[in-house]
Amino acid sequence: MTEFVLPNDTNTLNNLMGGKLMHWMDIVSAISAQKHSNRIVVTASVDNVSFGKPIQLGNVVTLNAKVTRAFSSSMEVHIKVEAEDIPSGKKFASNSAFFTFVAVDQSGRPIDVPEAVPETDEEKELYAGALRRRQLRLVLAGRMEPDEATELKSIFNFEKE
Repeated sequence: MTEFVLPNDTNTLNNLMGGKLMHWMDIVSAISAQKHSNRIVVTASVDNVSFGKPIQLGNVVTLNAKVTRAFSSSMEVHIKVEAEDIPSGKKFASNSAFFTFVAVDQSGRPIDVPEAVPETDEEKELYAGALRRRQLRLVLAGRMEPDEATELKSIFNFEKE
């Protein structure tokens, strides 16, 4: 998805407002999840979004989103944000984040989604880390007990005494 930063999108420093960028990120990641699942999707969570370099008025913003892994009804989507000052020819990475979407039926109930099959090395790396990120999200949301997060235990080498 490509967007042009206009005056109405900026703060008083003429930088893109964070909320506007998050709105664009939500849209592009929802489209990615819908294409993968061929279902209606709803945003379930957004991981940490850090605002690296400011995106200025007049920059062109390119957002790339890809489903990294699918679970039963949820999908993790990775978004990369790049900005470009066309007159100067300068491009830079600005942001990235992971969004989670749940596919739902017409009544709003979760519905199964197809598996995501990684092909490139980058896709395989993101796929492998998705289970750890999912378990961390669930623990932080209080939907999983920390001792049930087996993938996180393997990272931190937790042992019960």
